[in-house]
Amino acid sequence: MKKKATAKAKAQSTRDRYADLRKILEGRRGEILSEVQGRIRGVRAEGSQTKLNEVFDAGESSDTDIQEDIEFALIQMKAETLTKINEALSRLEEGHFGNCFECGDEIAEARLRALPFAVRCKDCEQAREQAAERERIWQQRRGGSSLFMDMSS
Repeated sequence: MKKKATAKAKAQSTRDRYADLRKILEGRRGEILSEVQGRIRGVRAEGSQTKLNEVFDAGESSDTDIQEDIEFALIQMKAETLTKINEALSRLEEGHFGNCFECGDEIAEARLRALPFAVRCKDCEQAREQAAERERIWQQRRGGSSLFMDMSS
């Protein structure tokens, strides 16, 4: 009887956790959607305003282009975040959310609250980042040594 009660409590705890995480994900999605829509409206409004006053020198035109590129990059980053949130919501629906892709352990709730679409626990993410850094350094050294060898020929 005690095992049944423990299993029920664990199942309820999991449902509560998923409900909390769903609220966080949906809240973040709403915030980001709103921000992206606002940025898009802003870029459109600035673009139409700019066309009305089309007297630019090269410097002003360059500044405008840079600002537009920055706005576009920010919109693109937010769109990628939205995709990650939607993927996390799908995993949540399937019951595969909140466990590390690498080790299978439960991802800490604090990590999921900070980064609700996290797919790895802190330890596995750190290991992945360290491996990527080692690979980057190795590539640089490999590239640097081949340049050195070419120059000596």
